[in-house]
Parts: sequence; C-alpha cells; structure tokens
Amino acid sequence: MDNNSVQQDVNDLIRRRFEELEELKAMNVQAYAYQFDVDSYSAVLKNNFEKYEAKDVKVAGRIMAIRRMGKASFAHLQDKLGRIQIYLKKDEIGDSYDAFKLMDIGDIIGIEGFVFKTKTGEISVHAKSLTLLSKSIRPIPIAKEVVDENGNKTVYDQFADKELRYRQRYVDLIVNPEVKEVFKKRSAIVTTIRQFLDTNEFVEVETPILQPLYGGAAARPFITHHNTLDMDLYLRIADELYLKRLIVGGFDRVYEISKDFRNEGIDKTHNPEFTMLELYVAYKDYNWMMTFVENMVNHTAEKVFGKTEFEIEGKKVSFNSPWKRVSMVDELKNYTGLDVLSASKEDLKLELKKRGVETKDGLSKGKLIDELFEITIQPSLIQPTFVTDYPVELSPLAKKHRTREGLVERFEGFVLGREICNAFSELNDPIDQRERFESQVKMIEEGDDEAHQIDEDYLKAMEFGMPPTAGLGVGIDRLVMLLTNQPSIRDVILFPHMRHRTED
Repeated sequence: MDNNSVQQDVNDLIRRRFEELEELKAMNVQAYAYQFDVDSYSAVLKNNFEKYEAKDVKVAGRIMAIRRMGKASFAHLQDKLGRIQIYLKKDEIGDSYDAFKLMDIGDIIGIEGFVFKTKTGEISVHAKSLTLLSKSIRPIPIAKEVVDENGNKTVYDQFADKELRYRQRYVDLIVNPEVKEVFKKRSAIVTTIRQFLDTNEFVEVETPILQPLYGGAAARPFITHHNTLDMDLYLRIADELYLKRLIVGGFDRVYEISKDFRNEGIDKTHNPEFTMLELYVAYKDYNWMMTFVENMVNHTAEKVFGKTEFEIEGKKVSFNSPWKRVSMVDELKNYTGLDVLSASKEDLKLELKKRGVETKDGLSKGKLIDELFEITIQPSLIQPTFVTDYPVELSPLAKKHRTREGLVERFEGFVLGREICNAFSELNDPIDQRERFESQVKMIEEGDDEAHQIDEDYLKAMEFGMPPTAGLGVGIDRLVMLLTNQPSIRDVILFPHMRHRTED
C-alpha cells in the first residue's frame, strides 16, 4: 500500500471520528470532561486481586482494544501502570452503552465498577458506569499481527519508524510502553544522583542560562538578543565559571543539574540541548574526584537497577571500583609510537592523514592530539576508564600537572568508547589563568571557533583568592544511555531536536 493510500485511509478515519463526535453531542454526551476521580490503577488491581476482588473501584485510561458482542463488550484500558480489561453490558450501563458504540481505540474513558475474574481467568473491571473523558480524533497506530497458514507472522501498522517516534513522542509513549520505562529510569537516576550529592553535603544552586560571555567549555554558542538592554547574550555552554565564582564566595561544595546548549552537530551522542551535572569541591583535586565518580556511579546503578554490572550493546560492562586509569599521552605513544608532546603540528597532521583523517586549518596542537586520541584510543575503552593528564592547550581551566611539563591535571571517563564525564584539578592561579585565556584568544584569531574568550569578571573573582578545587561535569544523557542500554541520545531525551520538515 503506497503512502497516498495510507494517508487517505487516515483521513477517512478522522472524518468518521468527527461524525461520531457530532453524534455524541446529539446524545448530550460531554466529549471532553473536566475531571474524573481515579482511585485505582491496573497493575495494583492485578497484583493484589485478593484484596480488591468484588470491591468498587474507579479506573481511567485510554482504550487500546475493543471486542464488541452485541449487548456486551470487552475493552482494554491503558493507564500509567499498564493495561486492564473492562467488561461492559448494555443492561447495566444503559445509554452509556449506546455512547460506547461511538467510541474508538485511543479514546480516554473513566469506569466505575467492581473487580472480578472472567471465566478465562483474566482480572477485569465490571463497569457499572462509563464516562467519556476525551474523544480521540486522530487514530493511534496499533500494531496488528496476522498469522498465515504456515505460521508466519506479519505485523501491520507498527509505529516503528525511529524518526517519526522522536517527532511524535506522545504517540511513541502511548503505543510503546517500554519507552516510558526508559524515562522513568532516567528520572530515578537523576533523583538518586541528587540525593547522593545532598547526602555528601553539596548545595544545589542555579546559575544563569543567558550569559554576557560564554565559557567553561570548548564549543560554539547559541546567540540571542535582549531588546531592552540592546545587547547580545549567549545561551550557556557550561555552568563552570559561575559555579567556581561560588567557590570563591565560600561555598565549599556546590552542584547544578541543568540544561546546556552548544551550537554543534547532531549524532548518536550529541544533541544541541542536553543535561549536565556540574559540581565543584574546595580543597580537593582530580585524584579525589576519580574515586568520588566511581562511588557516585556505583551507588546510582545499585540504587536504581539493583546491580553494578550490565550488558550494554552486547558487551558486559562492570562499573565496580576501581576503574582503569591511563595517561592520554602515554597511551598515544604506545599505540602510534609518536611522542605527541614533542611532536610538531605537521607531525600530528601527517599521523592523522595516515589514518585517513584530513584536518581543517586553524586547529591547535591540542585539538590535533585530541583528534588522534579519538580515532585510535577512545574506541577501545570499553570498560569504565579514566583517561588522565591532557595537553595544556586542550584545558585552559585546568591546573598544570604537578610533575609532568606540558600537561594538566584532568581526566575524562569513558565507557564503550563514549565520554561520560570530564574533571579537573581546577586552575586557581589568576595570573596563569589570564595567560591561558590570552593563548585561547590567539587560537580564535587562528580560526578555532571553539576556543575560550577572556572573562574579566571571572578573573577578578579569582584575584580575590580561590581555594584548591576539584571540578566535575557528567553528561546525564550519556550516563542514562549506558545504564538503560539505549543506542542513541535521542532515545533518552523526550523531545530531541530534529531537522525541520514541512509536512510536520
């Protein structure tokens, strides 16, 4: 069946439902109710039948199946916890049964009745009254299975197109209940992390989304304009510089779980709007932070899933401590034979070219090292691994390594080749910080559109004195992807960004 025929069928169904709506109005049936006092839910009734048998209950939900049999009918109702069967008899609900004849799959109804078991043993609600709560004008796609004489199954009307599911998440949640479970788990993960931090004496704070300068990460910003002030503002790319201002002000432990915005590409691990956890701890360093991350992730996995070992994309992954720790530059030397710290930019470009990567003009030496790492080492990091000690050019906000020249005290956590967190021993020397910012400005002039600007107010704050500090950023979306075994960031964001389509 071609797309035009499918669309015509949909249009016919919509037209018929509008006609049903008019008939219901003629019967004085309110098609869009104001309220219904629900007191029971499907899974609770089914899991506690002995307690609820013959008891009166009020349930509500969406009709997902109908079986009409003249003066009696069965329907399956879907609520927030699952589905339950409803039994309706004309002799008992009178005119409401005639109204039920004008109801369809997708309509939302309320039922008052008692709990019983059918002859086939299915726990059901025997309706004593029915209330239409919302008439569905547009038909929802319900998968239908047809089995031929050879036992082969064919599924029709399955809402399986990934892009369409992302665009119409409301339909996805209706017809694919397992999707809702992913987002329930996401909520539980965020709640558990927040509780872990609160227990560890962190203070949750809020920092500006609209900022006069963007900073705290290497990324292109989104730009907007404030009319009254007649000034351009940037949607934050990170929370870092504001949170560290609070460390200067005397907060020893602060965190924020917030939306950040980066004007970059979209792929399986990137969405322009994403959720980050950032936290800062005074008087600690990146070594302390590695252990803290292990404890936080393990606690979250155990609390939400009851385990710390998972099968993700067909691979067994253990989050148990300790995670492996490796040096970025040492791993690159072992893999490529190249000492990336002493190598020239041309050496790095040649090494990348040998591996099929053409580099654009204007990339700093640090960026070239990072690209080489991404194609050689990163894909092999399956088990949770901390990659430590990055080139100073890559980390303008991290403290110089205390024993290794040209490096900073930084780590990133990787699982299945994906970065899930980034942390520093934070730079607290305002003179060094100014020099780093000035180096970043030169990188901007050379064509690096992700380099850092000079933030004079942040430098002023540092000049008042910032204690030694450890900082951490965790990509919440990526962590949820791993723990729920989802292949794309779009599968853990309820409304991911999509390319505009005129037919939408």
